[in-house]
Amino acid sequence: MLYNINMAQRKKLPKTAVPRIYFIDREIAAGKYPNAPELAEKYETSLSSINRDIAYMRDMLGAPIKYDFFKKGFYYTEKTFRLCAAYATADDLLALGMAKSLMDLYKDTPIREAALNLMESISAPLQGEKNTEWFRDRIVIPKTASAPLDLQIWEGIVGGLRENRVITFQYDSAESENLINQGKLSAQKLKIRRVCPYQLLFDSKAWFLSGYDEDRKGTRIYALSRIHGVSPTKDTFTMPKNFDYRSLEGASYFGIYAGGKVYQFAIEISGDTRWIRERLWAEDQKIAETPNGIKLSFTSNQFEKILEWILSQGPNAKPLAPKALLERWTETIREMAKTAQVRTNSQH
Repeated sequence: MLYNINMAQRKKLPKTAVPRIYFIDREIAAGKYPNAPELAEKYETSLSSINRDIAYMRDMLGAPIKYDFFKKGFYYTEKTFRLCAAYATADDLLALGMAKSLMDLYKDTPIREAALNLMESISAPLQGEKNTEWFRDRIVIPKTASAPLDLQIWEGIVGGLRENRVITFQYDSAESENLINQGKLSAQKLKIRRVCPYQLLFDSKAWFLSGYDEDRKGTRIYALSRIHGVSPTKDTFTMPKNFDYRSLEGASYFGIYAGGKVYQFAIEISGDTRWIRERLWAEDQKIAETPNGIKLSFTSNQFEKILEWILSQGPNAKPLAPKALLERWTETIREMAKTAQVRTNSQH
């Protein structure tokens, strides 16, 4: 018989059943006319599991399974039928499996679990004696600082994106943080923002919202980790025609923040410059040799992010242009020197 009709029908396929489903698919598609006891013995599982799998394949996946009483086994009435993932090449499946490892980049975001479950189902044919997931311990994503998210905040923002609905929330801005530190404002009384959510952005293991702030009458970027109490409103909005944050960030690659003014940047870099040469920092970048290293030149509107990047390189990076960058860099270094001097004096 095809399956035990008295057995409760599955509403959801367990992860452990996915590779078994593909095994059954291969056996039937090979024209072997396998029956349930043979499949159970070959896969080393219970007869009831095989019966439930075959029922699920027929009733939920649309597999055209029939039982041939003369050959005492199952077959597909459509000779070319295969479960969709069975068409993937070994390289395709390997790539999907390795992509699961890359999901560690999104470890503290709500999309990770759903994406992993989907990839687990798609890459299930990799699991077996000949195709073990060897890469799990050989391709590793090192841990870095991240910004965990509140699931309710995420769902509230995604709901606004999906329905083009204005949302409200409280936001810990730099200004409000200063007022809280001065005792002039409590965290519970942060001003309510009314925002048209345009796009979610992911940068350096943190999520950001790009949206139109109705009170400030302009597009702003908000860190999701600083957003509190997201609520949908009854008001909807229309996305501006052809709006896309990617068209605003310019032609350089230093993260999500960008300004309105474009500068011609020149940075002198000394020491080991191999990792600078190996990467593309901007579409129009140029690299010239210098006595102590290289000069990196490009155009960009990401002034603040580039200043931050130069400072992170310590004594090995010095801005040459524009003048405003050199002045900000010099001023910041002086402030750092003062801080270092104060701490040195306090230790004596």
